[in-house]
Amino acid sequence: MSHRSRLAGFIIDCQGTDSDAAAAFWAPALGLKAEPGYTEDDGAQYAELLGAPAALHVEVQRVDHASRVHLDIEADDIDAEADRLEALGARRIGKVKRWWVMEAPTGHRFCIVQMKYPERGPAPNTWK
Repeated sequence: MSHRSRLAGFIIDCQGTDSDAAAAFWAPALGLKAEPGYTEDDGAQYAELLGAPAALHVEVQRVDHASRVHLDIEADDIDAEADRLEALGARRIGKVKRWWVMEAPTGHRFCIVQMKYPERGPAPNTWK
């Protein structure tokens, strides 16, 4: 069975920094507009940055680990995409909420998230 995936965007992980405070720097630094931050039931904080090229999703999030930037790959079948990327040499770190945290052979962490709007932005790749 085939599935589809594509680059979804970039998440700016900010260790111990309020998402609105982080967005106050990153939005003008990237020429984007910050939406007001929000906190999920589990305490996770996010602030979306609007206006990125190619309809990419960019947001800041408050984290406990070291600050870094990671990318998200969106897929209509996140388990099939994790399998595909494992075949290329990635490894699963763990499932968090509704997505897979992965690690590339280069040591970079990234996430596989559920595709929300396949009709927006560039066409997804189709994998067999």
